[in-house]
Amino acid sequence: MTQPAQLDNVAHAGLHIHTGHGARFGDAVQSALLVPEEFRNAQAHYPIVFQKSADGTQFNAVALFGLEPGQNLFLSDGQWDAHYLPMAVERQPFLIGMGEQALMIQVDLASPRIAAGPAAGTQAVFLPHGGSSDFLDRINALLLALHHGMQQMRELTAALLSLNLLEAFVLDIELEDGSEGRLSGYYTLHEERLAALPGEALERLSRAGHLVPIHMVLASMSRWRDLIDRRNRLMQPA
Repeated sequence: MTQPAQLDNVAHAGLHIHTGHGARFGDAVQSALLVPEEFRNAQAHYPIVFQKSADGTQFNAVALFGLEPGQNLFLSDGQWDAHYLPMAVERQPFLIGMGEQALMIQVDLASPRIAAGPAAGTQAVFLPHGGSSDFLDRINALLLALHHGMQQMRELTAALLSLNLLEAFVLDIELEDGSEGRLSGYYTLHEERLAALPGEALERLSRAGHLVPIHMVLASMSRWRDLIDRRNRLMQPA
């Protein structure tokens, strides 16, 4: 990705964004970042697991869309086949950056979501007179929610690590055609340790607002079957 540019209603007056879905828009990804406030909606569609950050200094939660790198089983005929779209996907190609005194919206002008101009399936970023479009207002709200949500994520994972509740796992997969695969590199909750926590520890988690996200992660484990079923359907002849 090129260096993002600070969004400007003069320099980017005619900017339009493709809002459809597909590999050509960069959606062929195995996972996307989640923040705790999304867990309730995300668990109805995706397994929620944890992953170490690229620098190895912290853990983040992600929604899994596929069983192997570059695989998104929720893409179907230009649509996203789930009722909930993670904020980290919806906000593309925008991100949040620091201005001199405040947070600023930045845009990746090399993103395939940048449109050449107005067209079907695109949204204008700015109104003709230079004001923010409803689309941009939505993007701004998403970026702020992600910014604040990352702090909540740091607090949640710190609590989980302090109680030794995160464990690495390996998922061995056998598909209907007889092929096999293995998913690794992710972490999940250790349910036995969670169940054995004393009341004092559970109360601390509850007071910090962590118990609901924890239960949503556990509930999302039922989505593994759906993910495997989606992969099996993909392999069936048309």
